Amino acid sequence: MHRKTLFAAALATTLPLAAHADPAFRQCLDNLQEDARIQNGIRAETWQRHTAGLEPDMDVVALLDRQPEFTTPIWDYMAGLVDDERAEDGRERLAQWHDTLMRIEREYGVEAATVVAIWGVESNYGQGLGKRRVIDSLATLACIGRRQGFFRGELFHAMRIVQDGHIEADDLRGSWAGAFGQTQFMPSTFSRLAVDFDGDGRSDLMGTVPDALASTANYLQRAGWRTGEAWGFEVKLPDGFDASDAGRSAKQPMSTWSTRGLRRVDGSALPAGDAPAGLLLPAGADGPAFLVMKNFDALFSYNAAESYALAIAHLADRIRGAGEFVTPWPTDDPGLSRAERREVQELLIARGHDIGGVDGMIGTNTRRVIREIQPELGLEPDGRAGRKLLEALRKPRP
Repeated sequence: MHRKTLFAAALATTLPLAAHADPAFRQCLDNLQEDARIQNGIRAETWQRHTAGLEPDMDVVALLDRQPEFTTPIWDYMAGLVDDERAEDGRERLAQWHDTLMRIEREYGVEAATVVAIWGVESNYGQGLGKRRVIDSLATLACIGRRQGFFRGELFHAMRIVQDGHIEADDLRGSWAGAFGQTQFMPSTFSRLAVDFDGDGRSDLMGTVPDALASTANYLQRAGWRTGEAWGFEVKLPDGFDASDAGRSAKQPMSTWSTRGLRRVDGSALPAGDAPAGLLLPAGADGPAFLVMKNFDALFSYNAAESYALAIAHLADRIRGAGEFVTPWPTDDPGLSRAERREVQELLIARGHDIGGVDGMIGTNTRRVIREIQPELGLEPDGRAGRKLLEALRKPRP
């Protein structure tokens, strides 16, 4: 190798990482340092240590507009989050953490199954905490893409969490948007509502289950949770029902809904009284219908998506022993549980396709292979793993 080339290669390995960072991104971070100090008391040494050499993660920018709560068909979304497996695991966690959950219920007034359901949906009971460094993700979103003001505030809070010694920076890992921990708090939510429930002097939502579950109950209590009340229930609409005024926030007295002909899905009468309830139709008037009340609104506030709140509410019911929704989703190609998604992956691998591992997550590689083989199975090449695909793959090949 030429001497100049050798020198350049050696220099590249010894220069600070910051020398290779994107200049505009670096300038953005430098400009934010003073706001971090003023708004959150972030010391210069803390800021420099955790931003030195940091480069933008463009994957999180792409994910900003692809949130599954808003892009996935409701029957796929619900099937993947609420299945027999997750409900059974939830019952096991209820037993395992019974004493802690009873203490939490007494202190915050939020019943245990709902807290456990959030734990299950957010991290599969601690098995999927997320792998992205929170500071890296938030620094990227604070400087690139839409909603930069929001993410800058979250970045400042994340820095303060590390500075105050609650969680080490390299352990502070989570989702692409910066949510972290057993029940996925945003850093600003941590700053407001995290609880040191085990009394060790720090709020550790990553590694300490009691802290995470108590913090979640504290969140719901502050969001208006009403002890002893239901989130809502499935209902049956009368023939020809005018659903133009449906909506979670378009609440009417329960007596009004009863007068308009709504009944519980088993045909029984609605509860007496004038408690306000909104009519939720997540797939339109032909799909499952629900009357939802104040506690549903508290769940909605956790992730501002009705499909998310419904998944939490339904999983909590399933953990308590309830069954699936009575009214089917209005589709001829229902969604698949995680066990069925794993079966799809196993069948694809058995056909010789390279999709990586079998994890029940229909990722980019799996969708690509599905899209390639769907035409030969007589299906539309949309890359979706639904009931029709599974049944076609189960058939013996000619």
